[in-house]
Amino acid sequence: MTNLMIRGLETHIEIWNQNGIHTLVALHGFTGSTATWHNLAQALPNVRVIAIDLIGHGQTAIPQNCQRFSMEEQLQDLEEIFCQLHLENFTLLGYSMGGRIALSYALAYPDRIHQLILESASPGLRTEEERKERCERDEALAQKILTNGLESFVNAWENIPLFSTQHRLPQSVRQVIRAERLSQKKEGLAGSLRGIGTGAQPSNWDRLAQLAVPVLLITGSMDGKFCEIALEMKALLNTVSHMTVNDAGHAIHVENPAEFATIVEEYLT
Repeated sequence: MTNLMIRGLETHIEIWNQNGIHTLVALHGFTGSTATWHNLAQALPNVRVIAIDLIGHGQTAIPQNCQRFSMEEQLQDLEEIFCQLHLENFTLLGYSMGGRIALSYALAYPDRIHQLILESASPGLRTEEERKERCERDEALAQKILTNGLESFVNAWENIPLFSTQHRLPQSVRQVIRAERLSQKKEGLAGSLRGIGTGAQPSNWDRLAQLAVPVLLITGSMDGKFCEIALEMKALLNTVSHMTVNDAGHAIHVENPAEFATIVEEYLT
């Protein structure tokens, strides 16, 4: 565990398997943290896994300036982190929100990325109208989090349709996910929704064809929306594979951690 000062913001990072042959940088989803990747790192002893608490999450300091939450700022932070860690060439993995960030980073800094793994991720929303509507919904949710507090938000969030398949998980696993969500700060989550939500980020649909690095898309068979998005992305990307994990929903790394780790390991090697 380490904290780096990144462009004036104390940023929390965890590194496992320091002597691993391959390097995998992993970016969590909304309400996640470096803890998202503990199990994956344990399952991949030969891979150096570097996890980052993204802006507004985990133990990374919360910016006072709302502009600091934007995608552009997040990408500059990642570039600074990789410079400080002397990372030349690595595989970048992102889940959901982290996948949107990982894809944006790969488009901005293609020379650093050896390959890209996107779990249940999208390139954003295609139209101005969709983005405007989503920004309004995210703003309403941000206000709700600030007004009603974290626990009220988490109670509602864990019951949205996107996570319905997680209700089948053992109680112990669900408790771990809940604890990670409850470890957040309401100001951080609200800022993240406003600055780097799906509506706030620039659309990457028109830029997918520019991406020269190999991309692996992973989706859960029970997550219809993101399976559909992956198929649309696959048609536009140059070097791409798409893996669907049966009997899993949005968070494959949680719902079928063994298969997820196997897919990642095989792609790395």
